[in-house]
Amino acid sequence: MQRITLAGAGGLASLGTTGAGERRTVTYRVTGFSCVTCAVGLETMLRQQKGIMRAEASYPDAKVLVEFDRQLLTDNWLRAFIGDKGFTVQEEKRD
Repeated sequence: MQRITLAGAGGLASLGTTGAGERRTVTYRVTGFSCVTCAVGLETMLRQQKGIMRAEASYPDAKVLVEFDRQLLTDNWLRAFIGDKGFTVQEEKRD
């Protein structure tokens, strides 16, 4: 299945292929965004990772929503990835 994602303000378009794994959506509160470019950069880096089907970061809300394949990635991996980019992460909600 092919998916095209168009993000809102400050987002970038992406084209990816999704697998048949178990999907999970999680929203994190992110501390460390100093401008919209930080949010767009994180969103872009997340979207480039295998197993991430959707990433939407919001500078004004200090949040990032990530939809990912649980067979390929874990919540801990996502937190570590975001933390390695210089941001502090706190889980807000998950589906």
